[in-house]
Amino acid sequence: MPAQGKHRRAKSGPIVRGVLAVGTGGAVLALPLIGATGAFAAEQAAPAAGATAAHQAAAASDSGKTGTPKTYSVVAGDYLAKIASDQKVKGGWEKLYQDNRDVVGDDPGLIFPGMKLTLGAGASQAAAQSATEEKAAETAPATPAAQTSKAPAEETSETPAAESSGSGFTTPVESANVTTQYRASGASWSSGYHTGSDFQAASGTSVRAIGDGTVVSAGWSGSYGNEVVIQHSDGMYSQYAHLSSLGVSAGQSVTGGQQIGLSGSTGNSTGPHLHFEVRTGPGYGSDVDPIAYLRSHGVSI
Repeated sequence: MPAQGKHRRAKSGPIVRGVLAVGTGGAVLALPLIGATGAFAAEQAAPAAGATAAHQAAAASDSGKTGTPKTYSVVAGDYLAKIASDQKVKGGWEKLYQDNRDVVGDDPGLIFPGMKLTLGAGASQAAAQSATEEKAAETAPATPAAQTSKAPAEETSETPAAESSGSGFTTPVESANVTTQYRASGASWSSGYHTGSDFQAASGTSVRAIGDGTVVSAGWSGSYGNEVVIQHSDGMYSQYAHLSSLGVSAGQSVTGGQQIGLSGSTGNSTGPHLHFEVRTGPGYGSDVDPIAYLRSHGVSI
């Protein structure tokens, strides 16, 4: 690359002539080797630099025409609404979430540093491809873990709950200690608040159904990692997320206090804990206060 700065014209010097030799093979031009060598190099580098700049400009123009999507790497303190505003995403955080749902998962409020989000045209396809690759790597080792955990789950499923009530309801973990309250505000959640209650739980802690019901789903769920969702007799649903392993399967009937899995830190999680939600429906966005729900069923917490 030529040095930056003003271009200097070579000083006048002795006239140097090239030698032109003509032979059967054609004309050969012998370049001069005496005087103004540096000037010759500068003269040759200047057109080369101009050609390089023109090529880069053409490549940038071609890239803009093809609508290549821009990739954004999430950093600490980010949330979808903030990213959408800073990056001027048309359609706001809802559009950003829609284009990257396969990467973010079911909860747009759970994103973590290092997650790759795609902005602009073709975002959905790029995000889907990225999510497929990530899930292939994450779910491969998770499958045997879920299978091997079923045996110990059955052995301890009848462990009595210290916080159980006469109604048959209990806390999702023994010696329940809430570390993050429901509707706590923070930059980590694009919805503006925490949709459940987090319970302190070292990895491998027994997680149990809060009451009788039927397992609606049990498996991988994007940002929630390994989760279990149970429908109870009153029509409400409970969710248990970030599990290290599963002890139940969809369609299975469970009783209050029965172990359904082991706590962990799968999905978008900063460390081992249990994310617990109570909902009016099976999916994200229908949350209610989980602690108030437990108390309404006589659970002391």
